[in-house]
Amino acid sequence: MRLVDYHSIIKKAWADFDPSVSIHTIEDISARVSTNHVFRVRFEDGGHIIAKLSYFGKYEHFLEDHRIIHALANNLLFPFENVLAKSLVRDGQVYTYRYKNGYIDAWVVFYNPIRIQQKLPRRLEDHQIQMLGRQIAKFHKACSRVSPVLPKSGKTLRSDIWDLLDLLDTEAGQFEHRMHVEELKRQGNLFLENRQKLVAGIVETMPVFVDWNIGNFSVTPNFELYSRWDYDWFRVSYRVMDFYFFSRVVSNVGDRTVFSYVIGPLMEERFLLFLKEYHAVYPLTENEIRFLPEAYRFFILNYVIKYGRYFFHRTYATKLQREAYQTYFPSIETFDAEKILKALGI
Repeated sequence: MRLVDYHSIIKKAWADFDPSVSIHTIEDISARVSTNHVFRVRFEDGGHIIAKLSYFGKYEHFLEDHRIIHALANNLLFPFENVLAKSLVRDGQVYTYRYKNGYIDAWVVFYNPIRIQQKLPRRLEDHQIQMLGRQIAKFHKACSRVSPVLPKSGKTLRSDIWDLLDLLDTEAGQFEHRMHVEELKRQGNLFLENRQKLVAGIVETMPVFVDWNIGNFSVTPNFELYSRWDYDWFRVSYRVMDFYFFSRVVSNVGDRTVFSYVIGPLMEERFLLFLKEYHAVYPLTENEIRFLPEAYRFFILNYVIKYGRYFFHRTYATKLQREAYQTYFPSIETFDAEKILKALGI
């Protein structure tokens, strides 16, 4: 796909959407860490939109996710009514363009540009952690309120792990993961068992964005959530799927350019401070707290192991996958749910 002319595909997509407006320039503004590409498209009349191009996964999931995100963006109430980018619509539906030519299968969606205020500092002070905890609780509550009117999602945690387990039984999967096939099967089945025991049919699902690194959202000077972009890992799932990245955001180490996905931030006092404020606004349950290490396990299995080569540069994917076997999976057993339950008075 490196030889694909992305600009040409975007031009074809726009010509199909609205041939009456001519494109002036297309600028690649991608973070360049995954197979999704983001472009700023400027028109001859001075206007501009954002185009996202992807060729990873399934087109059906791409379309489904953007329909759900668009419905969420249009149904969130004040003060979150403008937090998410609005997709361009044709005939009442989110417009997507699918380009197929030989081995190429790529998809495009257009967004109106989203306004940005300030990004979080690399290391938060205690009072900022508290404000963030309250704000995310309010946002999650707003997403939960909207959930009943959103389109249904066919992508689940269980189906993603099943896909991984199926992959491990193929020649390609066994070659890619070689010496770790049995360990990955064990980890995948552990997740499925604990999910069934802790949250299946018990804990509500809602829209979650999973990847909340500080480059994906902005806040007001009062730490109110102002805008959120980058929807690569969006899904309808349990709200605690968002918590691992928030534990990293509030971690004592702060944001880093060289990073690992260790479990430690989930057990830091600073994350407890975040959870206390969150819990005061939108109370958590015992089962959700006990599911936190499983949310972490899923993140490692799905985004680091199964899809790591798509979401990270090759050298980083190799590094993270090596650390998964050496550090991440063994560390799950060290998670102390009792400490968090006690701190929250659950």
